[in-house]
Amino acid sequence: MLVNIIKGHRNIVAICDSDLIGKKFEQGKFQLDLTGNFFKGDEMSEKETIQIMQNMKKEDATFNIVGQKSINIAIKTKIISQKGIKKIQDVPFALVLL
Repeated sequence: MLVNIIKGHRNIVAICDSDLIGKKFEQGKFQLDLTGNFFKGDEMSEKETIQIMQNMKKEDATFNIVGQKSINIAIKTKIISQKGIKKIQDVPFALVLL
């Protein structure tokens, strides 16, 4: 999966399954646009991604998570729960403001 940390007053952590980058999903008036640079980050293993999520959670970061693998890791690290997941064209995503 790809992990991009955007530094700012409050860090934003964008995490996306690698196979979804460059695609756009639309359903009604909603869309997930993964064609820009926002989610283009460094390829990371599950272990590395878990470590980043745990560290960034302590810093009250904002998380944008897209894709089944990424969502599963976020659930595993307790960043999100099942009720915080939405889908567009069967692609799961979550926005987390801690």
